[in-house]
Amino acid sequence: MTAMVEFDPTTPVAEGVTVLEASAGTGKTHAVASLVVAEVAEGRPLDELLVVTFTRKATGELRERVWQRLAQAAEALAPGAPPVETGLDPLLAHLGRGTEDERAVRRRNLRVALSDFDAATIATTHGFCQQVLAGLGVAGDAERDVELVEDVRDLVDDAVRDLYVRRVLAGDEIHFEPGTAAAIARAVVEHPDCA
Repeated sequence: MTAMVEFDPTTPVAEGVTVLEASAGTGKTHAVASLVVAEVAEGRPLDELLVVTFTRKATGELRERVWQRLAQAAEALAPGAPPVETGLDPLLAHLGRGTEDERAVRRRNLRVALSDFDAATIATTHGFCQQVLAGLGVAGDAERDVELVEDVRDLVDDAVRDLYVRRVLAGDEIHFEPGTAAAIARAVVEHPDCA
C-alpha cells in the first residue's frame, strides 16, 4: 500500500495517473484546480490534461473553479502585481518566484489555457467515455442509436410516466398518483440496497 502524502500544489505531479481521494469538504476541487494551474503554468498544454470526476454537478463546479484559478494565477503573474505570500496561497507564491522572463512565460501559458479553455477535457467518467467513442467513429463499434446515460435518475420520470400510461391504457388498477409513483421510483434508484 502506498503511504498517504499531504497535498502540496507546488510539487510536480508524477507522470501517469494521479488519484486524489479525500472526504467531503476537504478541498478536492481546489486541489485539482491547483494541479491543473501548476501543470499549465509550467508549460503543459491544457488539452493534454484529463480531469475526470463522478457527477455532472461536480464536473460543472470543477470546470468553473479551474477557469477561475487559471485567471487568478494569470492575474497574480501580471507585471507589477504584488507578490503573493506563501501562507495565503502557496501555489501562486511558488509561480511568482523566478525571473521576470520565467513569470512572463508562465503567465503566457495560463492566458493561452484561458483562451483555449473549451479544449479542456473536464468530464464525468461517462462523459469522457462518450467523447472517446464518438472520436473513434465507426472504429468504436458502438451502436449509433445508443445513448449512454450518466445518471439513471434522469430516466426515472420517463420510465414512470411510460409505465403509468401503459397501466392506465391496459385498464389496470392504479394504486398511486403519478407524482407518488415517481417519488417511490426515485427513492428506489437512490437507495438500491433498500429495494
